[in-house]
Amino acid sequence: MFLNQFKIGKTLVGEGQPAYIIAEIGANFNGSIDQAKKLCDAAKEAGANCAKFQSFVSEKIVSAVGFSKMNLKGVHGTWDKTVSEVFKEVEFPREWHKEIKDYCDEIRIDFSTSPYDFDAVDLCEKLNLPFIKIGSGEITWHEMIEYIATKNMPIIMATGDATLSEVDEAVNIIRNCNNNKLILLQCITNYPSKIESANIKVLNTYKSAFNVPAGYSDHSHGDLVVLGSIALGGCVVEKHFTINKNDKGPDHPHSLDVKEFSNMVKNIRLMEKALGSSKKDIVEEESETVFVQRRGLYAASDINLGEIITEDKIEVLRPALGILPKYKKVIIGKKSKIDIKKGEPIYWDNF
Repeated sequence: MFLNQFKIGKTLVGEGQPAYIIAEIGANFNGSIDQAKKLCDAAKEAGANCAKFQSFVSEKIVSAVGFSKMNLKGVHGTWDKTVSEVFKEVEFPREWHKEIKDYCDEIRIDFSTSPYDFDAVDLCEKLNLPFIKIGSGEITWHEMIEYIATKNMPIIMATGDATLSEVDEAVNIIRNCNNNKLILLQCITNYPSKIESANIKVLNTYKSAFNVPAGYSDHSHGDLVVLGSIALGGCVVEKHFTINKNDKGPDHPHSLDVKEFSNMVKNIRLMEKALGSSKKDIVEEESETVFVQRRGLYAASDINLGEIITEDKIEVLRPALGILPKYKKVIIGKKSKIDIKKGEPIYWDNF
C-alpha cells in the first residue's frame, strides 16, 4: 500500500501537507554550470522546494534515424535543428551533478533530476537524491520503471499522454517492487499545453483508483491550472523555470520567469490558506456580520404589558439582536411581561 504522506528530503509531503513545488530547470541552464547555479539560487528565492534537472545522454534517449522518418508538426517541428542535435546541446553533464547537488545543499534547496538511462538512475542513488522523477515519456518503459522502483527511493511519476491502463501498469510495477513512496502527476505533454486540456480532475481519479498522493506537472501559461490542482488537493507542483524567457533554447518559451514563479508560489500558499479545513465555523471576521446580516424579531407596533403576541405585532428585521425568526411561531400567543416599544427587538425574557 502506498503512503499518503512521506518525506522528500526533510520535507513531509502528501495529503494535508503544503504543496511541494518543483522548479523544472530542464534545458534552461544554457550549457553553463554557472547558469545552473544561478537558476538554483533564483528557484530558492522564488520559493521552490526543489531545483530539478534532466539527466540524459542524447544517444541513449533519441534516435536520429527514427526522428528523420517523422514529419513533426508539434513543438519539436519548430526547432531549427534536428531533435538529436537539440538534445545533444542541452545534455546536463554527469560530472556536474555532484557539484550542483552540493551547491543546492549549501543554499538549502533540494536537488533532483529525471534519469533517462540506467547509469543516470545509479547516479541518483549514489548522490542520495530526495526523490527520482519519472518523466511522462518513460511510462511504457517498464524495465526502467522497475529499475527505479527497486532503488526504494521516493518516486514522482508524470503521466502525460498516457491512458489510465498504462498508468495502472506502471503503478503496479512500482507496487510489486514494494516501493510505497509514489506521487502521480497529471500532465498534458505539449509545450505549451492548452488550459482547456488540463483535465485537473484526474487527480481525484488517481487518488481513488490507486490510493496515492497526486499533483500536477504543468506546461500551460500562467498558474491557473496549478491553482486548480491545489484546490483539488494536489500535493506536488512542477513548473518549468527560467531566468530569461527570451534566452535561446527549447524550454525557455514555456517556462515561468522568476517573478511569475514567485507569484505562483504566493498564490499557491494563499490558496492553501483559503482552502482551510472541512470544519464549518463562524470565523473571527464574521463576529459582527453574524448580527448585521441576519434578522431578529422586532415589535411592529407598541406591545403593552400583559398583551398577547399576535403575528401582526412582529416584524423580521436586521440586525439579529433579539429572538431569531425561526422562533416566530413559538412566541405567537405568549403574553408580554413588559411594555415593548415599536421598533424594539423582542427577547426571550420579555415573556
